[in-house]
Amino acid sequence: MTVTETLKRWWHQLGSPRWFYEISGPWQTGFAVLALLLLAIGTVWGLAIAPMDYQQGNSFRIIYVHVPTAIVSQTVYMLMGAAGLVLLVWRMKLADMVLAAAVPFGMSMTALALFTGAVWGKPTWGAWWVWDARTTSMLVLLFLYFGLYALRQAIPRNEAAGRACAVLALVGTVNIPIIKYSVDWWLTLHQPATFKLTEAPSMPPEMWLPLLLNVLGIYCFFAANLIGRLKLTILERESGTRWVRELIAGRSP
Repeated sequence: MTVTETLKRWWHQLGSPRWFYEISGPWQTGFAVLALLLLAIGTVWGLAIAPMDYQQGNSFRIIYVHVPTAIVSQTVYMLMGAAGLVLLVWRMKLADMVLAAAVPFGMSMTALALFTGAVWGKPTWGAWWVWDARTTSMLVLLFLYFGLYALRQAIPRNEAAGRACAVLALVGTVNIPIIKYSVDWWLTLHQPATFKLTEAPSMPPEMWLPLLLNVLGIYCFFAANLIGRLKLTILERESGTRWVRELIAGRSP
Protein backbone atom coordinates (compact mmCIF):
# COMPACT_ATOMS: atom_id res chain seq x y z
CA MET A 1 0.00 0.00 0.00
CA THR A 2 1.42 3.38 -1.03
CA VAL A 3 1.70 6.39 1.26
CA THR A 4 -1.11 8.13 -0.65
CA GLU A 5 -3.40 5.14 -0.28
CA THR A 6 -2.56 4.92 3.43
CA LEU A 7 -3.36 8.59 3.93
CA LYS A 8 -6.65 8.26 2.05
CA ARG A 9 -7.60 5.25 4.15
CA TRP A 10 -6.71 7.06 7.37
CA TRP A 11 -8.69 10.14 6.28
CA HIS A 12 -11.71 7.97 5.47
CA GLN A 13 -11.45 6.22 8.85
CA LEU A 14 -11.12 9.53 10.65
CA GLY A 15 -14.49 10.54 9.27
CA SER A 16 -16.12 7.46 10.77
CA PRO A 17 -17.66 8.10 14.23
CA ARG A 18 -17.70 4.36 14.90
CA TRP A 19 -13.98 3.98 14.18
CA PHE A 20 -13.13 6.89 16.45
CA TYR A 21 -15.36 5.59 19.24
CA GLU A 22 -13.78 2.13 19.14
CA ILE A 23 -10.15 3.26 19.21
CA SER A 24 -10.35 6.28 21.50
CA GLY A 25 -10.92 4.56 24.85
CA PRO A 26 -7.21 4.06 25.72
CA TRP A 27 -6.46 7.58 24.51
CA GLN A 28 -8.90 9.11 26.96
CA THR A 29 -7.46 7.13 29.86
CA GLY A 30 -3.88 7.96 28.91
CA PHE A 31 -4.53 11.68 28.53
CA ALA A 32 -6.48 11.77 31.81
CA VAL A 33 -3.63 10.12 33.74
CA LEU A 34 -1.05 12.44 32.16
CA ALA A 35 -3.19 15.47 32.94
CA LEU A 36 -3.53 14.46 36.58
CA LEU A 37 0.20 13.90 37.02
CA LEU A 38 1.35 17.01 35.14
CA LEU A 39 -1.15 19.36 36.75
CA ALA A 40 -0.50 18.01 40.24
CA ILE A 41 3.28 18.36 39.93
CA GLY A 42 3.18 21.70 38.11
CA THR A 43 0.64 23.28 40.46
CA VAL A 44 2.35 22.20 43.69
CA TRP A 45 5.74 23.20 42.31
CA GLY A 46 4.51 26.57 41.08
CA LEU A 47 2.40 27.54 44.08
CA ALA A 48 4.52 26.17 46.91
CA ILE A 49 8.11 25.60 45.75
CA ALA A 50 8.96 28.12 43.00
CA PRO A 51 10.72 31.26 44.29
CA MET A 52 8.86 34.51 44.75
CA ASP A 53 9.10 37.08 41.96
CA TYR A 54 11.33 40.01 42.88
CA GLN A 55 8.83 42.58 41.52
CA GLN A 56 5.36 41.05 41.90
CA GLY A 57 5.95 38.98 44.99
CA ASN A 58 3.66 35.98 45.43
CA SER A 59 0.93 37.48 43.23
CA PHE A 60 2.85 36.28 40.17
CA ARG A 61 1.88 32.68 41.03
CA ILE A 62 -1.49 33.20 39.35
CA ILE A 63 0.38 32.63 36.07
CA TYR A 64 0.39 28.90 36.80
CA VAL A 65 -3.37 28.96 36.21
CA HIS A 66 -3.78 32.03 34.00
CA VAL A 67 -1.21 31.29 31.30
CA PRO A 68 -2.21 27.63 30.65
CA THR A 69 -5.93 28.46 30.47
CA ALA A 70 -5.30 31.44 28.17
CA ILE A 71 -3.12 29.38 25.83
CA VAL A 72 -5.46 26.40 25.61
CA SER A 73 -8.54 28.60 25.10
CA GLN A 74 -7.00 29.94 21.90
CA THR A 75 -5.85 26.50 20.76
CA VAL A 76 -9.35 25.11 21.26
CA TYR A 77 -10.79 27.84 19.07
CA MET A 78 -8.22 27.19 16.34
CA LEU A 79 -9.17 23.51 16.48
CA MET A 80 -12.81 24.47 16.06
CA GLY A 81 -11.94 26.65 13.10
CA ALA A 82 -10.10 23.71 11.49
CA ALA A 83 -13.05 21.41 12.23
CA GLY A 84 -15.38 23.97 10.69
CA LEU A 85 -13.29 24.05 7.51
CA VAL A 86 -13.29 20.25 7.29
CA LEU A 87 -17.05 20.18 7.81
CA LEU A 88 -17.75 22.76 5.12
CA VAL A 89 -15.37 21.24 2.55
CA TRP A 90 -15.63 17.49 3.19
CA ARG A 91 -18.97 17.22 5.08
CA MET A 92 -17.29 15.05 7.71
CA LYS A 93 -19.73 14.24 10.54
CA LEU A 94 -16.98 13.81 13.09
CA ALA A 95 -15.76 17.36 12.40
CA ASP A 96 -19.15 18.74 13.41
CA MET A 97 -19.05 16.64 16.55
CA VAL A 98 -15.60 18.01 17.40
CA LEU A 99 -16.91 21.53 16.88
CA ALA A 100 -19.85 20.89 19.21
CA ALA A 101 -17.85 19.03 21.86
CA ALA A 102 -15.04 21.59 22.13
CA VAL A 103 -17.20 24.66 22.80
CA PRO A 104 -17.96 24.10 26.53
CA PHE A 105 -14.32 23.45 27.41
CA GLY A 106 -13.03 26.40 25.43
CA MET A 107 -15.69 28.67 26.90
CA SER A 108 -14.84 27.66 30.47
CA MET A 109 -11.09 28.06 29.90
CA THR A 110 -11.56 31.52 28.40
CA ALA A 111 -13.73 32.60 31.33
CA LEU A 112 -11.14 31.24 33.78
CA ALA A 113 -8.33 33.02 31.94
CA LEU A 114 -10.20 36.33 32.12
CA PHE A 115 -11.01 35.83 35.81
CA THR A 116 -7.45 34.95 36.81
CA GLY A 117 -6.19 37.81 34.66
CA ALA A 118 -8.41 40.17 36.65
CA VAL A 119 -7.12 38.72 39.93
CA TRP A 120 -3.58 39.24 38.66
CA GLY A 121 -4.33 42.72 37.34
CA LYS A 122 -5.58 44.15 40.64
CA PRO A 123 -2.23 44.05 42.50
CA THR A 124 -0.18 44.54 39.31
CA TRP A 125 -2.09 47.33 37.51
CA GLY A 126 -4.21 48.61 40.39
CA ALA A 127 -7.50 47.67 38.66
CA TRP A 128 -9.53 44.53 38.14
CA TRP A 129 -10.11 45.36 34.49
CA VAL A 130 -8.58 47.64 31.88
CA TRP A 131 -9.59 47.92 28.24
CA ASP A 132 -6.21 46.65 27.19
CA ALA A 133 -5.82 45.19 23.67
CA ARG A 134 -5.04 41.70 25.02
CA THR A 135 -7.84 41.62 27.60
CA THR A 136 -10.38 43.08 25.18
CA SER A 137 -9.57 40.59 22.42
CA MET A 138 -9.82 37.76 24.97
CA LEU A 139 -13.25 39.09 25.95
CA VAL A 140 -14.21 38.97 22.26
CA LEU A 141 -13.08 35.34 22.24
CA LEU A 142 -15.41 34.59 25.15
CA PHE A 143 -18.29 36.23 23.27
CA LEU A 144 -17.48 34.08 20.23
CA TYR A 145 -17.71 30.96 22.40
CA PHE A 146 -21.03 32.18 23.80
CA GLY A 147 -22.23 32.82 20.25
CA LEU A 148 -21.27 29.33 19.09
CA TYR A 149 -23.02 27.75 22.07
CA ALA A 150 -26.18 29.83 21.59
CA LEU A 151 -26.23 29.24 17.83
CA ARG A 152 -26.02 25.48 18.31
CA GLN A 153 -28.94 25.58 20.75
CA ALA A 154 -31.04 27.87 18.56
CA ILE A 155 -31.01 25.66 15.43
CA PRO A 156 -32.81 22.33 15.93
CA ARG A 157 -31.34 20.43 12.96
CA ASN A 158 -27.80 19.17 13.53
CA GLU A 159 -26.79 19.64 9.89
CA ALA A 160 -27.90 23.26 9.68
CA ALA A 161 -26.52 24.06 13.14
CA GLY A 162 -23.18 22.50 12.22
CA ARG A 163 -22.81 24.57 9.05
CA ALA A 164 -23.75 27.80 10.81
CA CYS A 165 -21.32 27.13 13.66
CA ALA A 166 -18.60 26.18 11.18
CA VAL A 167 -18.91 29.55 9.45
CA LEU A 168 -18.85 31.45 12.75
CA ALA A 169 -15.86 29.42 13.98
CA LEU A 170 -13.93 30.15 10.79
CA VAL A 171 -14.72 33.87 10.89
CA GLY A 172 -13.78 34.02 14.57
CA THR A 173 -10.28 32.66 13.97
CA VAL A 174 -9.36 36.17 12.78
CA ASN A 175 -9.36 37.13 16.45
CA ILE A 176 -6.64 34.61 17.40
CA PRO A 177 -3.68 36.44 15.81
CA ILE A 178 -5.05 39.68 17.28
CA ILE A 179 -4.88 38.12 20.75
CA LYS A 180 -1.40 36.74 20.16
CA TYR A 181 0.22 39.84 18.64
CA SER A 182 -1.76 42.55 20.45
CA VAL A 183 1.14 43.22 22.83
CA ASP A 184 3.45 43.71 19.84
CA TRP A 185 1.11 45.75 17.62
CA TRP A 186 -0.14 48.18 20.27
CA LEU A 187 1.10 49.81 23.47
CA THR A 188 -0.49 47.63 26.15
CA LEU A 189 -0.26 47.02 29.88
CA HIS A 190 -0.21 43.27 29.40
CA GLN A 191 3.21 41.69 29.49
CA PRO A 192 4.63 39.91 26.38
CA ALA A 193 4.21 36.19 25.80
CA THR A 194 5.69 34.00 28.53
CA PHE A 195 6.84 31.31 26.06
CA LYS A 196 8.34 32.01 22.64
CA LEU A 197 9.67 29.39 20.25
CA THR A 198 12.45 31.69 19.05
CA GLU A 199 13.63 32.96 22.45
CA ALA A 200 14.74 31.46 25.74
CA PRO A 201 12.36 31.99 28.67
CA SER A 202 12.99 35.19 30.63
CA MET A 203 12.31 33.39 33.93
CA PRO A 204 14.71 31.01 35.69
CA PRO A 205 14.07 27.26 35.18
CA GLU A 206 12.63 26.78 38.66
CA MET A 207 9.86 29.23 37.69
CA TRP A 208 9.11 28.35 34.06
CA LEU A 209 9.41 24.56 34.30
CA PRO A 210 6.29 24.19 36.52
CA LEU A 211 4.49 26.54 34.15
CA LEU A 212 5.42 24.33 31.21
CA LEU A 213 4.16 21.27 33.11
CA ASN A 214 0.82 22.99 33.72
CA VAL A 215 0.54 24.02 30.05
CA LEU A 216 1.14 20.42 28.96
CA GLY A 217 -1.21 19.19 31.67
CA ILE A 218 -4.06 21.44 30.60
CA TYR A 219 -3.61 20.25 27.00
CA CYS A 220 -3.86 16.64 28.18
CA PHE A 221 -6.92 17.56 30.23
CA PHE A 222 -8.51 19.09 27.14
CA ALA A 223 -7.72 16.00 25.07
CA ALA A 224 -9.31 13.69 27.66
CA ASN A 225 -12.32 15.98 28.00
CA LEU A 226 -12.78 16.27 24.24
CA ILE A 227 -12.59 12.52 23.69
CA GLY A 228 -15.13 11.90 26.44
CA ARG A 229 -17.54 14.48 25.05
CA LEU A 230 -17.04 13.15 21.53
CA LYS A 231 -17.90 9.62 22.59
CA LEU A 232 -21.11 10.82 24.24
CA THR A 233 -22.00 12.91 21.18
CA ILE A 234 -21.35 9.95 18.88
CA LEU A 235 -23.66 7.71 20.92
CA GLU A 236 -26.35 10.39 20.89
CA ARG A 237 -26.24 11.16 17.18
CA GLU A 238 -25.65 7.59 16.04
CA SER A 239 -28.28 6.13 18.38
CA GLY A 240 -30.34 4.85 15.45
CA THR A 241 -27.50 2.83 13.92
CA ARG A 242 -27.11 -0.89 14.39
CA TRP A 243 -23.67 -0.79 15.99
CA VAL A 244 -24.81 1.62 18.73
CA ARG A 245 -27.89 -0.49 19.48
CA GLU A 246 -25.70 -3.58 19.72
CA LEU A 247 -23.23 -1.72 21.93
CA ILE A 248 -25.95 -0.58 24.31
CA ALA A 249 -27.55 -4.01 24.32
CA GLY A 250 -24.19 -5.60 25.14
CA ARG A 251 -23.77 -3.29 28.13
CA SER A 252 -27.26 -3.98 29.49
CA PRO A 253 -27.45 -6.52 32.34
